[in-house]
Amino acid sequence: MSPSTELSTVVIVGSGIAGASAAMTLRSEGFTGRIVLIGEEPAEPYRRPTVSKDLLSGATSTEKTALKPDSFWKERDIELITGTTAVDLDTGRKSLTLSSGETLSYSALLLATGGRARKLGGASGAHVFTLRSTADADSLRESIRRTGSLLVIGGGLIGCEVAATARSLGAEVTVLERDPSLLSRIVPPEISTMIASLHSENDVDVCTDVALSSLDVIDDGSARATADDGRSWSAGTVLVSVGTVPEVTLAVAAGLRVHNGITVDGQFRTSTDGVYAAGDAANIPGARDDERYRSEHWNGAQAQGIAAAHSILGKPMPFTDVPWGWSTQYGHTVQFAGATRFDDDYVIRGSIADRDFTAVAVRKDTPVGVISVGRPKDLRTVRTMIAQGRRVDCAALADESVALTADEREGRVAAAR
Repeated sequence: MSPSTELSTVVIVGSGIAGASAAMTLRSEGFTGRIVLIGEEPAEPYRRPTVSKDLLSGATSTEKTALKPDSFWKERDIELITGTTAVDLDTGRKSLTLSSGETLSYSALLLATGGRARKLGGASGAHVFTLRSTADADSLRESIRRTGSLLVIGGGLIGCEVAATARSLGAEVTVLERDPSLLSRIVPPEISTMIASLHSENDVDVCTDVALSSLDVIDDGSARATADDGRSWSAGTVLVSVGTVPEVTLAVAAGLRVHNGITVDGQFRTSTDGVYAAGDAANIPGARDDERYRSEHWNGAQAQGIAAAHSILGKPMPFTDVPWGWSTQYGHTVQFAGATRFDDDYVIRGSIADRDFTAVAVRKDTPVGVISVGRPKDLRTVRTMIAQGRRVDCAALADESVALTADEREGRVAAAR
């Protein structure tokens, strides 16, 4: 099917990977109409995963994080408006008003508004940071270098990555986590223990089961966090890394259906005709009828942007992407995919203690998630198994003498001794 003749202008709010991928896909699929890509940040689209790693450390410059060369967008006739927010959406008139005062009319609108860092109530000041953008990374790096100490509140992915990066900058680092273990939303206790050991070996003080009661700036210019049980920690710089909140302000004001993100169907259509959503801000159907989820990872947002563009063009594609991501800490890359729960059982291939393993989360002998260190091929294979949604032989899965391959005909671990 060729692009609809009624489709003349596509406006995309959000220049992250979801929005940028959608714009590029529209052009590559033959759409010749107007494409407007609106970004809140002044920078052109860039690779956000570098923010907590190479960009924060200073190993990579902001210029090298660009998603595409400066000329790319003009050559493809994609109008890129940066440093601007969308402030009003009139879905009846199909018009969008920008903070600059400009009003855009659209045939189709994609909301790829992403998320914003969750903040702690009352936690603010020159020494307290969150991390989402290149500007955030620059400010945080300067403060870490100036003060020589960092207190990370939140032991999730970003918190752990920043802790590792700050150690590479020579800072003293303490991580405070509310839950009993690091990365508790993603990994089981055994893997959390391994990651905590990595940090301890690199002289990071990891404190779990910390319920904070206050975060204050003290007289010497540093900040102090105090727990309910009276314990306290001080540092010259504080990073608050306690998750993200989907950016749905525009969607709510326009009357779109919202629940933990902008609710979309399998074709990324919102509750209002002509309006689509993708990326961190979208709540999408899962592989099973009773599941919905919001992916906060680069690869998932990229895949969603591509799929949303196909839907806008009237060429919807089955969306069976299994969300995945990665984290690099002290030279070790932790990869993960699927959707796990605290009560999942795991089948382990390799050795967690040796930091060379693949852990497959299974429910009723069906793979639903995977965490891997040092085995990227395993991760790709298990993602295929998850997408198939079929039962596996768990004994064979645990046996490293049996090759890990997804049999597309039967959805089993195939033996290849």
